[in-house]
Amino acid sequence: MEKPVKLKFSNYLSIGMMIFGLFFGAGNLIFPIQMGQEAGKAVGAANLGFLITGIGLPFLGILAFGFSGSDSLIDLSKKVSHRFSYVFTTILFMIIGPLFALPRLATTSYEVGISTFVQAEYQVPALLLFTCLFFAVTWYLSLNPTKLLDYIGKYLTPLFLILLAILMFLAFAMPMGKISTAPTQSKYMLHPFLQGFLNGYNTLDALAALAFGTVIVTSVQRLGNFTKKEAAIKIGFSGLIGIVLMGIIYTLLSYMGTMSLGEFPLNKNGGITLSQISVYYLGNFGYIIMSVIVLIACLKTAIGLVSAFSQTFTKLYPRVNYKWFCVGATVLAGVVSNIGLTSIIAISTPVLMFIYPLAMLLIFLSLFSQFFENFKAVYRCSIYLTMISAFFEGLNAMPVFVKQQHWIAKLLDGANKYLPLYEYGFSWLLFATIGILVGILLSIYQRNRVNS
Repeated sequence: MEKPVKLKFSNYLSIGMMIFGLFFGAGNLIFPIQMGQEAGKAVGAANLGFLITGIGLPFLGILAFGFSGSDSLIDLSKKVSHRFSYVFTTILFMIIGPLFALPRLATTSYEVGISTFVQAEYQVPALLLFTCLFFAVTWYLSLNPTKLLDYIGKYLTPLFLILLAILMFLAFAMPMGKISTAPTQSKYMLHPFLQGFLNGYNTLDALAALAFGTVIVTSVQRLGNFTKKEAAIKIGFSGLIGIVLMGIIYTLLSYMGTMSLGEFPLNKNGGITLSQISVYYLGNFGYIIMSVIVLIACLKTAIGLVSAFSQTFTKLYPRVNYKWFCVGATVLAGVVSNIGLTSIIAISTPVLMFIYPLAMLLIFLSLFSQFFENFKAVYRCSIYLTMISAFFEGLNAMPVFVKQQHWIAKLLDGANKYLPLYEYGFSWLLFATIGILVGILLSIYQRNRVNS
């Protein structure tokens, strides 16, 4: 048996850059800036909440694979049940893949970086042409997942960081406004930390951690003859590099958004603000810089998503090979991309509000499974009870015309009255806690009954 290879610091750095590159997409640029504009002088507390879901949960999600001994989301979620594993994994990867995350990457990079150069009457065909090219490149680079470490860690990520660092340096060297006098929007006045925490959902990083776990573990194991646990430890060390870097950039972007209020009004999304900041400091050339930054951010994340999607679906549905899933993911994402960014977000938000609590709970159960001896009753009771509150959270995220339907309005009114923490978006915490306690008691009872 070959001895494990001792990794050098350069190896840890490359893995850390790969982890950063996989997670940090265009949405990670846009949402912190938008939060900074809305939070105003309360940006400090809001940013702290954002960092917990934006970097804390993804890091825990990566570690969950090592601590649980699982090498994929399929294996991780089988602790609930075999059927749940297939359904949950399929839904999560369709969201993180061709139905939402992948189309959002293409449309964001187009609308923020390319649409500015295109006349209004040519926007539709230009978007179609751009998405075809974007996903053709993504498909080609995703065909060989063993090269992900080279593509993302060594080349794309450093280039992205250099371009972004230039813009950030100018923004803080010559600030547009003062943070202490920036106005705060109503939803951030009472609980800026909780609002920032919920805004972290938009990054999709907790879901991405479950999706990218296989890719990251595989890439590390190929560097040497490591067991799963050894690979998890090495991922933990190198992951800190990527996670800390993400935290620093999130914080700087949030404060950039707040300072931008000195020159610009509150915008509909962070993409508009980011473009305005670029033009303010760099003139018309800022549009070009912005286009390159966003395109690189989107492309490198898309490569990881297609690879993770295809690897996982090959395990779920082995009759279809990896290359055909790459084709299917990129083609479907290309079709969905052309309905527009706003429509994509509106359609997918309710689904995210349903699945996010389940993903977070699965991460925590996997990390602390040794404390309840991996009892299946704990997984089942907590997950299934959490589904109840997650259903109402998803329903509440529906468009207004849907929520105004009589029976839906009555359901939401009842949830607001009787579900603790529902108004803050955290009703699932109580259901999850009750489920864990009930599961532990049931497991102890069953074990004692068998022993007696």
